[in-house]
Amino acid sequence: MNPMTCYFRHMKLIFTQIGIEPTPENKREIDMKIHELVGTKYKNCSTTWKAIKARLAEDEEKFLADLDEALA
Repeated sequence: MNPMTCYFRHMKLIFTQIGIEPTPENKREIDMKIHELVGTKYKNCSTTWKAIKARLAEDEEKFLADLDEALA
């Protein structure tokens, strides 16, 4: 498994909801933007996934909107 995208498998529904399809060509860019959005160090997969889950639990709608904007 590619460590930089280890949490992507958990985000399939989220990506579908905002109309994003991760591909081999765009995964790195998406990954970097997600790390930036949640304020974690790039390539720190487990910390990033924890931050994503916390943001989703806090306000899923806002996180989806923020993610959509970050990836636009």
